[in-house]
Amino acid sequence: MISRLRGEVVTRSPIGVVLDVGGVGYLVNPTDSARRKAELGVEVVLETYLHVREDALQLFGFAETAERELFELLLSVQGVGPKVALAIVSGSSPDELRRAIALEDTARFQAIPGIGKKTAERVVLELKERLGSVGEAQSATPLAPKTHLVARDALVELGYSLAEAETALAGTDPEAPPEERVREALRKAA
Repeated sequence: MISRLRGEVVTRSPIGVVLDVGGVGYLVNPTDSARRKAELGVEVVLETYLHVREDALQLFGFAETAERELFELLLSVQGVGPKVALAIVSGSSPDELRRAIALEDTARFQAIPGIGKKTAERVVLELKERLGSVGEAQSATPLAPKTHLVARDALVELGYSLAEAETALAGTDPEAPPEERVREALRKAA
């Protein structure tokens, strides 16, 4: 198993990045954060996961260990392959994804291309038991997760994308009522 590479970035393309490690070029399919980290001509360290199929070996790259660990957990969910898992991990930070799982926020996963309602529900159901306490520790009250989803859905109804709504709510008081959080998010956006 190849779990980490340190090398110079010699190529960046839509397919991936090529790292020169001791004279050998490794093609790595990176997450968005790993791609930002990998600048041409710069030595970079990427956490990696080698996916083995009978017809191919694919190397996936991550900016941090938490991304790789979440990627590996996602691969254990039925119906989630490496491309879908990479799209999920690329879309948000590991903390945001863990929080979405703890909040049973299937809409966040359905917004990712390649994930339907059943797969999103399966991701939440299968991973919540493994990661459930993370979201509970972050919320001060038992109602906080539900009020967050109400506020987020209200912003989505007002035309925000799911990601924009999450970003807007990140700067608000998590213990405030949903309508106050929406007002505060709209004030900051104006």
